[in-house]
Amino acid sequence: MTVSVLVPSSLVREAEDKREATRKIGYVARAATVFRADRLVVFPDPDGERRWGGGFVSTVLEYAATPPYLRKEVFGKRDELEFAGVLPPLRAPSLTGSESEGSGSLRQGIVTEVGPEGRVRVNCGLQHPISLVVPPEMEVDEGKRVTVRISSRSPVRAKLVDEPVSGLSVTRMDLPAALDRDDAGVRIGTSRHGVELTTRRLTELVGRTERDGMTVAFGSPGRGLPEMLDLPTDSLADTWPGDGEDEADAESGVEHGAPSRFDLWLNAVPNQGSEVVRTEEAMFAALGCLNLKEK
Repeated sequence: MTVSVLVPSSLVREAEDKREATRKIGYVARAATVFRADRLVVFPDPDGERRWGGGFVSTVLEYAATPPYLRKEVFGKRDELEFAGVLPPLRAPSLTGSESEGSGSLRQGIVTEVGPEGRVRVNCGLQHPISLVVPPEMEVDEGKRVTVRISSRSPVRAKLVDEPVSGLSVTRMDLPAALDRDDAGVRIGTSRHGVELTTRRLTELVGRTERDGMTVAFGSPGRGLPEMLDLPTDSLADTWPGDGEDEADAESGVEHGAPSRFDLWLNAVPNQGSEVVRTEEAMFAALGCLNLKEK
């Protein structure tokens, strides 16, 4: 099961300065991490951008999702990261290395040097970069992220393993491409104009997301997803699978024909008390519900 979260490049359009924009992006990264998202996608919304666009947003998100011990190696000094110190810590085990105390634990690393005889030097947050043998099935280049299995720290015993790098993946992608992925699962657009989430509907939805995974897309302050997609809002509340269908039709799963590639549109904050729910607030509200287990 894969969980993908999609946010627009106009995410920080209302921020007054770069410090505030950086902090806001940090809370988006925290929400994705708290609810164990696998992928965080920044999709373009050029009409909604102001001072800071997709390049800034994705760079700060990538920095936040990178283990602290690799950040200097990966990013060096960049203007986008001027206020990176205000980012709230994610404290995911895959980023802090807190899982690396036990035998056979996995840790992210970056190749700093490719040497002779099939060996590379890897910075994986130990006291010094370590020399490791490259497995025959792996291809590595300088700067590549790799996964290291550490079986002992004193003395150091570790090896490269051909496994995906753990932790939150940050990418930039067009919205249609992100929704058309084979592992997209249930595709959910969030909007105050969508179907209001109830306990009955949540029970139905969680059963599908637990089985198939999900992709959840969010808008930006003052500019929701329907506006970005130029969609009328009066039909979004009619996209719940099973509403108005007979029992046989309802068993088919998700709604076929919900607007703009989404299987349904969801209002996860019914009766909201504020005129605008910020993106990071909507993420905590929606993902907090969708993260619940069926049993």
